[in-house]
Amino acid sequence: MRKLRENKKGAMELSFGMIFSIILIIAFLAFTIYAINKFLGIQKTLQAATLVNDLQGAIDKMWRGGQGSQQYTFSLPSKTQAVCLVDFSSPKTGPKESLYNELSRAFFEKENLVFYPVGSAEGLDAAAIGHINITKITKSENPYCFTAVKSKIKMVVKMTPGDSLVTLERGI
Repeated sequence: MRKLRENKKGAMELSFGMIFSIILIIAFLAFTIYAINKFLGIQKTLQAATLVNDLQGAIDKMWRGGQGSQQYTFSLPSKTQAVCLVDFSSPKTGPKESLYNELSRAFFEKENLVFYPVGSAEGLDAAAIGHINITKITKSENPYCFTAVKSKIKMVVKMTPGDSLVTLERGI
């Protein structure tokens, strides 16, 4: 009889050790999942920052060159549906005017490029792009949006003779 009781006590100690080990494994897995999600968020921010940096580089190159037209393809974070150019000093117009109020949440002072939906770029909601004629770009559509297709957008960076600033158009 004593041997049966000793075995039961041993089984209880083994069960406690197993339960403790499982709790530790779950804690490590939870931490790993949390860390992976943080790294993926950083990746989305980097994609958005790369788009802004590459776009500004293309605009600066065209602005210094004086005239021309060049199409570029940019990658976006997966949740970003569009990139919009907005002139917040002008009234909303055109087919995407319903987005104007939501996009204005990302406006603080000088921003003219906004990722839609706001927050989809994980921290980089808007940026100020220089050397563009935002008034001309948004004359008939404010905001002027580039819709993402398979997480990519196409933009034509264009400068015509006599213009002092670059314009952006939707690519084909």
